[in-house]
Amino acid sequence: MELPQAKTQGTVSVEQAIDQRRTVRSYMPKMLSLDQLAQLLWSAQGITGNRGVKRSAPSAGALYPMDVYVVAGQGCVAQIEAGVYHYEPHRHMLSRLAKNDLRDGVARAALSQTWMARAPVNLVITAEYDRVGVKYGERGVRYAMIEAGHIGQNLFLQAEALGLKAGIVGAFHDMKLNKILNLPRAHEPLLIMPVGYSA
Repeated sequence: MELPQAKTQGTVSVEQAIDQRRTVRSYMPKMLSLDQLAQLLWSAQGITGNRGVKRSAPSAGALYPMDVYVVAGQGCVAQIEAGVYHYEPHRHMLSRLAKNDLRDGVARAALSQTWMARAPVNLVITAEYDRVGVKYGERGVRYAMIEAGHIGQNLFLQAEALGLKAGIVGAFHDMKLNKILNLPRAHEPLLIMPVGYSA
């Protein structure tokens, strides 16, 4: 599924977004628009600049070991059915990997933090260490984790600019989450970020 083009100008300043950013754990059952989801994904890993090689979050050696997955509920994002989707930055599109609403499973894998399942979407950020390790060896693991932090902050600030709120979760069973979402074995989950309208 192709996504709407991302915008590079908004109505909320960076300073406002930083000031208003809070981690939220309670969400309204209100649908996100496809434009909102597209903008969030672009802020996480979207292609920037006119040469098509750089992304919205900095990456050691521009090796980009990160992947972003969307876990969406039914009726939670306009024009998208429940399921698990992989974001493909170079084509700014989603590939569907699963057809079920797996938000409850994600919450169970995250030490049964049930509040996560009430957010319209959970964004799962993963790292494939081999992509960065080929140049930096074991140090590449640290660089990938730093990159995950950059992505998380981009998502927080973009959510604020869109009138949304985000949470952030690092407490989960990696293997259980991978199994529930059927992620590639090499994609190690580092962060889960529920996003939606604050209750």
